[in-house]
Amino acid sequence: MNILVIGPGCHKCKTLAQLTEQAVTELGISAEITKVSDLKQIMALGVMMTPALAVDGVIKVSGRLPSLAEIKSMLQ
Repeated sequence: MNILVIGPGCHKCKTLAQLTEQAVTELGISAEITKVSDLKQIMALGVMMTPALAVDGVIKVSGRLPSLAEIKSMLQ
């Protein structure tokens, strides 16, 4: 599984990265988590609002910080 945590590095983006890592650990799944903070890359992904989370190339959430339970649901 390939997970992208997308955002410029703001507080919410950092929190999303931490929650995503926690969700992966708690679910016991194998995943590669990549942080995307370059504005050109963010725009190329079609993300207009951050933070955003993409799983296997599909944007799952954008413009808000999901809860740990929501992230787990997106990863299952």
